[in-house]
Amino acid sequence: MKYHFQIHKEDGGFWAQCVELPGCVTQADTLQELETNMKEALNLFIEEHANSKDLAKLPQKTVKRSAKKIVDVSLDPNIAFSFLVRYWRIKHGYTQKEAAMKMGFDTLYSYQRLETKKCNPSLKMMSMVKKIYPEFSIDLIVTI
Repeated sequence: MKYHFQIHKEDGGFWAQCVELPGCVTQADTLQELETNMKEALNLFIEEHANSKDLAKLPQKTVKRSAKKIVDVSLDPNIAFSFLVRYWRIKHGYTQKEAAMKMGFDTLYSYQRLETKKCNPSLKMMSMVKKIYPEFSIDLIVTI
């Protein structure tokens, strides 16, 4: 998943804000450091919502590129996967327990692992996710 950050130059450094996620902001002394900080800020911002019913927005497919510098920043694929599983579960109005039952899990914990960045889903698991969340797209996760 790629989000978009607008970069600003100020005396002695740079700062950037995510176009899609108000409040996702970072700063640095150099552009190289800013690139690292944007990735870290994005990953932390998306993970931050894990225990709430708040949903971060999905990234826009395209952003109008004006004279202001806008760059694409990729979300960590593991975080993107868990975020999308949680996103679509909430959009469908399921609890974790209901989603676990629909997927045929024996325990709630097995489902909960899908919503953490520690998940390493198999193809079978991804097909189970796709079955209950038809909108789920692996293409969104694997961005080049």
